[in-house]
Amino acid sequence: MLRVERHTPSVVSITIDRPQRRNAVDVPTLAALSETIDALDPTTDRVVVLSGSPPAFCAGADLTGVTSEEFHDHLSRVLRAMAGASIPIIAAVDGPALGAGTQLVAVCDLRIASRSSVFGIPAARLGLAVDQWTVDRVVDEFGMGLARSMLIAAEQVDATVAYSAGVVHRLGESGAIVHDAHVWAEEIAQLAPLSIRTHREMLRA
Repeated sequence: MLRVERHTPSVVSITIDRPQRRNAVDVPTLAALSETIDALDPTTDRVVVLSGSPPAFCAGADLTGVTSEEFHDHLSRVLRAMAGASIPIIAAVDGPALGAGTQLVAVCDLRIASRSSVFGIPAARLGLAVDQWTVDRVVDEFGMGLARSMLIAAEQVDATVAYSAGVVHRLGESGAIVHDAHVWAEEIAQLAPLSIRTHREMLRA
């Protein structure tokens, strides 16, 4: 469901571990993610790396056994918790990040992705709509042009386009992304935490 590990004292690794569902998130997974984010301790935790078990980052929503409203309440809680997290979060994307996956990516501070990764919000293909908060976040992070293509045309954006647009900060090879993300996280963990916190607050203002 959700795997939380600490490979080093300052970096927390969170893995969406539902490979049989291509890491589509359900209510229990979202609840666990929200609890994990809320429990972060900035006095010891410096950086989070969020990833998905192969072959995807997160293929969207798993609504099995719940109403759409219940799911979106939990998703909204997670997105806001991540956006307001006390420490930076790196999205390590290796494979599709669709629907809820793109929403999770959009609230991370930094993003590293394999060249085979894709992003998209296929809500228009499913007769659904995302909330205004998510639309605003996607526009802020992806830019108006890519946001329009994802939300109105339900198009996917590949990692190289996302990198060119500044959405993805680093590109890497499939299979090495999580390792590369942890190396990056360790570099960031050595920087001044108060400076990072101040800059993150300014960027969110």
